[in-house]
Amino acid sequence: MPQPPSAASRDEPVIRERGDACPGALRLHAADDGFLARVRIPGGLLTPRQASVLGLAADRFGDGHLELTSRGNVQLRGLDDGCGAGLAKLLDGAGLLPAPSHERVRNIVATPMSGLEGPARPDVLAWARAFDGLLCASARAAALSGRFLFAFDDGRGDVAALNPDVTVLGGPDGRALIRLGVAADAVELAAPHAARAALLAAEYFLDTADAAGTRAWRVSELPPEHPLDEAEFTRRLTAAGIEAAVVTEVAWPYAPPPRPWGAGTGDRTHLCVLPPLGRLSTEQWRVLVRVADRGGRELRVTPWRSVILPSAGTSRPVHGAALIETAGLVLAPDSPWEAVTACTGRPGCAKSLADVRADARAVAERARGPLPVHWSGCERRCGHPRGTAWVDLVATPDGYRLGAADPVAPEELAAALAAARNQPRVSEAAVKK
Repeated sequence: MPQPPSAASRDEPVIRERGDACPGALRLHAADDGFLARVRIPGGLLTPRQASVLGLAADRFGDGHLELTSRGNVQLRGLDDGCGAGLAKLLDGAGLLPAPSHERVRNIVATPMSGLEGPARPDVLAWARAFDGLLCASARAAALSGRFLFAFDDGRGDVAALNPDVTVLGGPDGRALIRLGVAADAVELAAPHAARAALLAAEYFLDTADAAGTRAWRVSELPPEHPLDEAEFTRRLTAAGIEAAVVTEVAWPYAPPPRPWGAGTGDRTHLCVLPPLGRLSTEQWRVLVRVADRGGRELRVTPWRSVILPSAGTSRPVHGAALIETAGLVLAPDSPWEAVTACTGRPGCAKSLADVRADARAVAERARGPLPVHWSGCERRCGHPRGTAWVDLVATPDGYRLGAADPVAPEELAAALAAARNQPRVSEAAVKK
């Protein structure tokens, strides 16, 4: 499997004049369809009770739907003005707001199948949980932007391909690699120190960003004269009592996202559920909660807007796969919804030029192809895929544009999109935001 293209180098350093405006569970974003809350789910891990509370919040305060994000988080839309205190109390009671001062910086993704496929790979979800505790306890870490991303990869290379700011890659013999940004080199250390080392990496970034004076939000925004250096990071680890060494020119692995799959053989199986366009009604969400409650008692929200349900029952009293498919959610790996994503579009976003979700549904069956496609309502391309080649479909005042081509006539859109999905057109490296 070829590795995905890396992010393009910058022509000029990014200079931020303000803090980031990423929404959180406490800082709500005003959208055209009401307020929006983004609830961080470190490692994508939810208990059935926590998931139930999210569904309750969507019904009590929002529009009765939940959205999965490209960082494995959950968004609530259509929130009423003035609901902030009630929402915060509800989420806090379920353990979804352990550190209010840090809730927007808990951007932590992890290999969603980690620990479910035998002992050959480390269980990095345990590392992610430990790291979340350290992150929330660090006063310094509260200065991170809401866009800074941590990834804990069990060695297969799935979440490492998302261009995180700090990547922890599990390795054999109880070792781990720490990568800063998209560097070719890494720092190797003993796996029990991985969570603490990831926090020290974030603090190193903050020190470097302060020295640069550009108010960088992410590692990729640091100016060339203020890079993160693996040798300096190693010295910091050593000073903290962590033995580490630089490893040069690492052959970084790559694995594609998990595909949807349903019931296998036996009474228990892991399910990978794909909600079309990453959006579920609370009724659909409660089906997932019910299956999880009778199975492995957890839900794993992935950065590819799907949900892993470990050890789901496939027989009475709860046949998980049957309930999920009846609810209109996808378990088949050949679904037209596989690798189709979209921004919010109209009517939720004032900047959007089209109802991208409705348009995607209208042509999904006739516009299949192996490459992922992202529907964007404007040039910002919010929520586009990370770390892989993808087809770029952008709404304009004159219709949709594929890549750099002229807008496509509505009657020709399905055929043109199907052709584009069978031939690479654009990667993240080609999109400068």
